[in-house]
Amino acid sequence: MPTRRVSMRQVREILHLSLDAGLSTRVVGERTGVGPTTVRDTIRRLRLAGLAWPVPDSMTDTELEAKLYGIPGVKPGRRKQPEPDWSTVARELKRKHVTLQVLWEEYIAAQPDGYRYSRWCDLFRRWEGRLSLVMRQSHAGGEKLFVDYAGDTVPVVIDRRTGEIRDAHLFVAVLGGSSLSFACATWTEQFADWIEGHNAAFAFFGGVTQLLVPDNAKVAVIKACHFDPMLNRSYNDMARHYGTAVLPARPRRPRDKAKVEACVGIVERWVLGRLRNRVFYSLAELNAAIAECLTDLNEMRVLRQFGRTRRQLFEEVDAPNLKPLPAEPWVHAEWKRCRVGLDYHIALDHHHYSVPYRFARREVEARFTARTVEIFLGGERIAVHMRGSGNGRHTTVPEHMPSSHRRY
Repeated sequence: MPTRRVSMRQVREILHLSLDAGLSTRVVGERTGVGPTTVRDTIRRLRLAGLAWPVPDSMTDTELEAKLYGIPGVKPGRRKQPEPDWSTVARELKRKHVTLQVLWEEYIAAQPDGYRYSRWCDLFRRWEGRLSLVMRQSHAGGEKLFVDYAGDTVPVVIDRRTGEIRDAHLFVAVLGGSSLSFACATWTEQFADWIEGHNAAFAFFGGVTQLLVPDNAKVAVIKACHFDPMLNRSYNDMARHYGTAVLPARPRRPRDKAKVEACVGIVERWVLGRLRNRVFYSLAELNAAIAECLTDLNEMRVLRQFGRTRRQLFEEVDAPNLKPLPAEPWVHAEWKRCRVGLDYHIALDHHHYSVPYRFARREVEARFTARTVEIFLGGERIAVHMRGSGNGRHTTVPEHMPSSHRRY
């Protein structure tokens, strides 16, 4: 371990007591809190630097340090070794299970006379220090909910007889103010499961934040744009139902949602790491185990920075600022453009639904859920039906028919 360098305040005091007051090396060391060898070394460095004491008043501590000790981080007389491409090293470090130790071993295998591990790490840290600064973000209570899917999946046995396995995906949500974390497993990352994850998260938190911050996945953002992103219409409808707004992260800017990126890593270690040896036979069983792990994470683990758990911070910071939940959770709905036929019906999932006959041949938009079908023209609803079974039949409202057809 390298010896800690004395501060420049101590250096000036050593030189003052030795050269101005004329005290012995032992006495100077006792008064300044350093050893006699350090006192002698400091005086020797002053002479080797060609400086006279007292130094000019205009000389700063940085300039005096450079004169006495040289430029920090530079070892004079050392032969310069070939350095790797540090940008490649930085990219490799972002990959899973890759560390500086692994990359150095690959480097030294290719360059046997290269830098030793400690010097290699120092050079990388110096290069890393030239990267652009990262802004520390502050999140007000109840302001933002960050949502994303974890990269790793959890195997679930869906057939005990054959042992068939299906991977479940992990939906993660975290509040910006308190870092209270939520996770649940879904079968896919498609829109229906994406919405169910949001419904479950809002129910877990017991309220709604002012903003939702997703990434630019297609389930949330149809067309990513720095200034005017095009949101998925159904996702926007869900946000309006809950009284919140969607503020997607900028394209290729993961630091915009650093809170959830960090939470994903914590949840993967805290949940997936603890469940890695367990076998699950249903999604409900997996979600029950995840809920137990989250209880420990949110209510037992104390955040050293605040001296409180995530749950305690939530009660103090986020809970008072959350909007109340609506009476009913959002029901997943999809939209589809359809052309009304000459028989004043539209076809939707192998079933036909009527509209008023005067809208025949018009292009309309159908909004359909698991139970209902609504048909819109120019933003105005012109028909509503119960969802059919998709058996090729038709659902016709008599009022939609012309009078001649009703008589027939």
